[in-house]
Amino acid sequence: MTVKIALCDDETAELNKTERLLSAYEQKHTSIDLMIECFESADELLYMVRERKYSPDLIFMDIYMPGETGESVPLGMEAARRLRDMGSRARLVFLTTSREHALDAFDVEASQYLLKPIQTDKLFSLLDRFRKEAEEEREKYILLRVEGMLKKVPLNDIVYCEAQGKRQCIYMADGTEVLQNLTMAKIYEMCSACQELVKVGASYIIHLEHIDSLNAQEVWMDNGQKIYLPRGTYRLLREQYFDYYCGKE
Repeated sequence: MTVKIALCDDETAELNKTERLLSAYEQKHTSIDLMIECFESADELLYMVRERKYSPDLIFMDIYMPGETGESVPLGMEAARRLRDMGSRARLVFLTTSREHALDAFDVEASQYLLKPIQTDKLFSLLDRFRKEAEEEREKYILLRVEGMLKKVPLNDIVYCEAQGKRQCIYMADGTEVLQNLTMAKIYEMCSACQELVKVGASYIIHLEHIDSLNAQEVWMDNGQKIYLPRGTYRLLREQYFDYYCGKE
């Protein structure tokens, strides 16, 4: 597992110490590859995210950093708000000597605080939990190449996939359409972690949650699109659909 980590702290000694602890964790757990980037100011990190499309998975952010007057102010909290406004979904951990801004952390969906000086066991415990959650979360996504970039696509946001010649078109819940130069069999394999995505004939993969209604000839999806059912597929799809909803609590 590769994890991109951003460290943001204006104190070089603290920055180096945290980086060393992370490297020690990486050496202890050979299944994880930590790609660590260090930033000595919040502006530097914000610039990389905004202009260079840097997208870390985990951010360690010092709350108190010098402002324009040189006085230490909670710039880390403000930077976290800006990151959220830019769409960053990175897990966020605040580094601080005080819990004064604990309630503010809820506004930016921070994972937790680490009090300075950072204790090795607390950092390692946090990383263990992050690794476990990331592994569970990874099963809910597939990686697709979109406009020349790899993008995480939530499986539950896939309404259906349709074969179009040698390409497959994936219709998303937000209305976007993603074309892929992959076989239908390969996409179905990639979606195997989501039991609600079922294969319908040779041309479709349909998400049961997104079915609005169906009959022997066609299926209406909740995005307003209609799919004409291939011959001989209705009975099995109807059973899968009923089993899915009857099995829900």
